[in-house]
Amino acid sequence: MGLSRSRSPQDDRRGAERAREAFLEQRTAERVRPEVYQSWLRSLSDGLDPEAELRQEPLADDALRALREQHPLAASMPLIRSLLTQSAAEAGLLVAVSDAAGRLLWVEGDSALRRRAEGMLFLPGADWTEQAVGTNAPGTALAVDRAVRIHRAEHLARQVTPWSCSAAPIHDPDTGAMLGALDLTGADDASTPQSFALVGATVAAVEAQLRIARLTSGMARHDPAGVAAGHRLTVLGGGGATLSSGDSVRKFGLRHSELLLLLSESADGMTADQLAVALSDEDRPSVTLRAEISRLRALLPSRLLLSRPYRFAGDVRSDIAVVRDHLDRGRVGRAVGAYTGPVLPDSEAPAVIQIREQLHARMRNSILKHGDSDLLLRFADTTFGRDDLQLWEAAEALMGPRSPRSDTVAARVNRLRGS
Repeated sequence: MGLSRSRSPQDDRRGAERAREAFLEQRTAERVRPEVYQSWLRSLSDGLDPEAELRQEPLADDALRALREQHPLAASMPLIRSLLTQSAAEAGLLVAVSDAAGRLLWVEGDSALRRRAEGMLFLPGADWTEQAVGTNAPGTALAVDRAVRIHRAEHLARQVTPWSCSAAPIHDPDTGAMLGALDLTGADDASTPQSFALVGATVAAVEAQLRIARLTSGMARHDPAGVAAGHRLTVLGGGGATLSSGDSVRKFGLRHSELLLLLSESADGMTADQLAVALSDEDRPSVTLRAEISRLRALLPSRLLLSRPYRFAGDVRSDIAVVRDHLDRGRVGRAVGAYTGPVLPDSEAPAVIQIREQLHARMRNSILKHGDSDLLLRFADTTFGRDDLQLWEAAEALMGPRSPRSDTVAARVNRLRGS
């Protein structure tokens, strides 16, 4: 897949530079695209000096390595390299991937261009939010949550005006949380419609890969070494459980999902009476439950479910266990990536509710204690976190005004406080 070297059809360079100068002198929006004008206003309101040399201290190697290892987009880097980076290097362009807080995690492509880009601090570990470096494709894409392209003088910081770029945000396909941004940077070629479309297509492929990996291999995406053998049970986020056994994947209804969850949580197994109590506050004939378990056994791999008491004969590892293991080891970032939602959210069984609430509370507390803005955003910006005022207040306090999403976070806090 090649990248076009055709000249950008946008306004000529001199016209764009005149529009930038007019804005800096009079705050006029004449001949400026609305999304660029709004970005300029945001950048100035946060104290950016457009004519000053960019200065910041990128992350140290050890801190950057830790961020990369725990970030969910690390697993997608081979795909990004095959679809975009190889062609970008041939075309003399750079590919960058940031986290949701605007920190560049990877910058790859043409080696000579990478050395030039380092002169404006476009390098791994650097903060490329609008507040740190002004209008730029990855930072602005995160701020407005949509794909953007920025051509030369549309950058606000003088040091960045020789460059052009296109970027798009990447979202978790299940939770909708923003994971980061994918960016293409270089000369005029980086902001052409062709390059813009190629970035969007690569993002779509990455999001599709994340979804397919989750559907076909359960939580193996998060802990491949720990679930290579046995059976993998997925109960987080969806309406029902999924059991992956070798090459087969089985989907279950809610009652069977509840039974699978409870048995996976019991090391010593459970009797029919114990299961009945765990599933309902009302008296439930154990003979009815035994019939339900009999139907469940017929859907499972042969000889997986044993009786007296009911228990699994083989190794059944759930995605709950994966999340707990990450938290036990202090790997909060990996836990956030593995936590795709509450445990069987449609279940009203007392024991399931208890498991759900305990795990969710532990996740919240771990994230709040960890104090990482990227993790807070990835957890809060989901269907299960969007109404959690404490999370959003913590994100607002931690990020301050230098986050690409400070305006949207503040608006969310105000809405939740007023609700």
